[in-house]
Amino acid sequence: MKKRILMLTIAIQFAGCAELQKVVNNLPNGGSISQDQIGDGLRQALDNGIQNQVTKLTAKDGFYRNQLVKILLPEELQAVDKGLRKVGLSNLADEGIKVLNRAAEDAVKTATPIFINAVKEMTFSDAKNILLGEKNAATSYLQTKTSTNLYASFSPVIKNSFSKVGADKVWGTLIQKYNSIPFVKKVNPNLTQYVTTQTLKGVFTMIGIEEKGIREKVGLRNTTLLKKVFALQDSI
Repeated sequence: MKKRILMLTIAIQFAGCAELQKVVNNLPNGGSISQDQIGDGLRQALDNGIQNQVTKLTAKDGFYRNQLVKILLPEELQAVDKGLRKVGLSNLADEGIKVLNRAAEDAVKTATPIFINAVKEMTFSDAKNILLGEKNAATSYLQTKTSTNLYASFSPVIKNSFSKVGADKVWGTLIQKYNSIPFVKKVNPNLTQYVTTQTLKGVFTMIGIEEKGIREKVGLRNTTLLKKVFALQDSI
């Protein structure tokens, strides 16, 4: 293993900006796979993350019932939740959390075209960095390429969803009732901004889980090309 790592290090040092194939040729059994195949295999891995994980988030309770990404109250509203429950308004507090997650589920429906464009734009250099990079390199690639566009896409959908599902009224009532409790610190948070940021975080959490699975579990490599590309990773 040490010898293989040394071979890889030397190959990268001398390759510099050379094409990925020159690195591949220095790896054990690497010569049987081309640059194009590596790029296509990594695109398949990203597509899997989008289809297998992101799509789940768009379903009803995709966020709300998923403890990995469920959107909880922002810090400044934790006191609101506790205060309302103390005065017998637990159902209202629960509904307030639910509508935050419903807005996120609506917003993620707009994500797929943005991700697809990012996958199509992957270069050989991107492919090299993903294959030979950290365990979350593919997720980081998508995060870098799509975060700005996703935020711009999610924010108006979340704002509209708040109106559609009544979140604006729920939270208006909830915050009004809390602020009317004697001696409490009054709050008025920007929930659209908060939920948009948390939605982005949830999306990349789930893509990261898919990437980790494909990198570590041979059984999740569900195409011949995925098996071939990530077998190359395994040999490093």
